Formats: sequence, C-alpha cells, structure tokens
Amino acid sequence: MRYRRFGRTELPMPVFSCGGMRYQFKWQDQPPANIPDENQKNLVAVIRRSLELGINHIETARGYGTSEMQLGWVLSQFPREEMIIQTKGAPKANPEEFRAQIEKSLNYLQLDYIDLFGIHGINTQEQYDYTFRKGGCLEVVRDFQREGRIRHVGFSTHGATDMIVKTIETGELDYVNLHWYWINQDNWEAVQAATRHDMGVFIISPSDKGGHLYDPPQILRDLCEPLHPMVFNDLFCLSHPQVHTLSLGAARPSDFDEHLKVLPLLDKADEILPDILARLENRAIATLGEDWVKTWKVGLPRYEHTPGHINIPTILWLRNLAIAYDMIEYGQARYNLMGNGSHWFPGYKADRLAEHDITNAIRLSPHRDKIPQALKEADELLGASEVKRLSQS
Repeated sequence: MRYRRFGRTELPMPVFSCGGMRYQFKWQDQPPANIPDENQKNLVAVIRRSLELGINHIETARGYGTSEMQLGWVLSQFPREEMIIQTKGAPKANPEEFRAQIEKSLNYLQLDYIDLFGIHGINTQEQYDYTFRKGGCLEVVRDFQREGRIRHVGFSTHGATDMIVKTIETGELDYVNLHWYWINQDNWEAVQAATRHDMGVFIISPSDKGGHLYDPPQILRDLCEPLHPMVFNDLFCLSHPQVHTLSLGAARPSDFDEHLKVLPLLDKADEILPDILARLENRAIATLGEDWVKTWKVGLPRYEHTPGHINIPTILWLRNLAIAYDMIEYGQARYNLMGNGSHWFPGYKADRLAEHDITNAIRLSPHRDKIPQALKEADELLGASEVKRLSQS
C-alpha cells in the first residue's frame, strides 16, 4: 500500500480507504438480533482483507444504518493503534441532539476515541450555520476533542463548490470529504483551497458516484485501454498530490482487487494518462461538437436561480456523458434522483420545462437557442421512474 500525509492531521493515510456504506445490513438502525450471521461474516472478511492490504482507514457514518454497530463488533479483533477510524454525523439545529448522536456513534463503535470525525453534509447555508454558529455543532465536537474522544475534525459535503470553499476558509477543520474525479472536476477549486489550509483531502465514491465504473459501458472500456476505467479514474485522481485517499465502498473482500492494479502505476501517471485523456476528449468532441464541449457550462444559471429549480448544469452534464460515452445507466440513476435527493442532490428534472419559462435564466449562455431542446432530449433519454438515495431505501 502507498500512504500520503493527510494534511495537518499528520496521519499516514493509505491512498485507498475502506468506506462503510455498502457492507452493512440495513440503512436504518436495527436490533442486534436482526443482523444475519452471513452478513456479519462478510463484513468481518471485508475488514480483515482491507487491513491485510494495508488499507487501515475504516470510514463510516451515523447515517449508514447498522454500519457502526456491526463495525463495533469487529474492530476489537484488530490492534487499535494500527487503524484510522472515521465516522460522521449530520449537523443538527439542536446541538444537544448532535451531542447524543456522537455518543451513540462512539457506543456503537465500542471505541474510547475516533481518529477522524466528520460533520456530515455541510451542503447548504443551513448546515453551515448549524455547525459554526456560537454554541453550535462544532463547539460540541470541541468538547469531545478536549476529552480526548475525537482527535481530528473535518467535514463531508455534496454541496456547491462555493459552499465547500467557504467552509474550508473558516480554517476550523482538518480535512474534507468531497466529490472530485475525472467525469466531474468542478470541485478542483475546493481541493486547492484545502491544500492551502493543509487539510486532508478524501475523495467520496470515485467508482460509484464517479460513473458506476465497476460496470462501465464498452465504449468507456475501449477508450481507457489498457486500463479498466476504474483503474484509470483511480490513477487520474491520485496523479494529483493534493488528493490523499479515495474511498472504496467495498461490499465484499474481492472489491479491492481491481483497484490494487493502480499502485504500481502511480509513478508512471505522466506516461500513461495523456493518451487516454486525449482519446476521451476526442470522443466527446466527435459526438457533441468542439464548441459545445468547450463552452457548454458558460453562462448557465444555478438551479436556485432557475424557474422551477430545474438543475440545468447537472442535466446537461449527464446528457453529455450519456451521448459521448454511453453512460446511460449512470445518467438515469443520477437524473432520477432529482426531486428526491433533498440537499444531497438538489434541483429538479427537465420534465418541468412545460410549466416554466427558462428563457431569461439561460440568456447568458452562448447555447441558449439549443439548451431547451437539449434538456428535452435529456429527459427523453434519462427520464424513468423516480430513484431514491440509498439511505432512503
């Protein structure tokens, strides 16, 4: 395994982390007796395999249902000082509810302390205020730090880049969990801000949210040769030293195997990546047109400033991926979260176009004449039955 200094925490972080949102039994708390033996045996096997590989960062959250409780039954089997344990908790309007949430996490994990605690979901101004206001959630975390029960504090976010940067610029937090990968590099400004503040940078779900790369379309496989698209994406992310670790949401011990292929390639990224990146760009230009590829984002409104809160940038992005790389299944999964994902995946689909006039909202786009039709095409291509977030299922 390769390790990188996790910002000012000084922790030697493995370049892969074992994310805890796919091996648990349920997304809601359950009585211990409800956990099937086979599920728990699989979880033990995942953690054992992770540690054998040197992936000693185990990451979970209060919002991951039975994950913390099931981990608590396992972690005592391994040397505590050799593991980096992270959990997360959503900020609350009532800081005492937040305090009780952390206590529950510590009790479930059966740990005297956790190495990393993340404030889960600073996605909007409301969560920001819950966290940083006087007497708010961050002050609760500081109490746990003074008691030695939490060592470092960071945050996890699905928010807009400016909200992420605003949170980073407080200088109060030690690390950030965010989305950034080849298909969506919008948060690079936030990664750079984290680097300026010497924060650890953890990339959320690069293989799943980064394109369902565990089962990619054939065109993407061909374009990424000689690498599997998942290995290409790992290498792309880790070729940037500002990135410290990628979360692998392992559901079974074998889920680590493909990712390990990137380790001997890390020192050869400059030789391997340019050809693949050129092929990917050329494919996009051939299918979408060069002017569109280079300027489609220009002048697009945020969903909050669009009639009906139609999320035009996200819809067009998903359409681009579907047309250029046959990423239709991924596009459908993400598109149909709109309207159901709350602040975790905000805005609405293009099926609202008939009810709302977006002409003024897109007036600054060089493609304003094409966008309404492109949005309709996206809805026809990607629209299907509604999809819920995993935690709602």
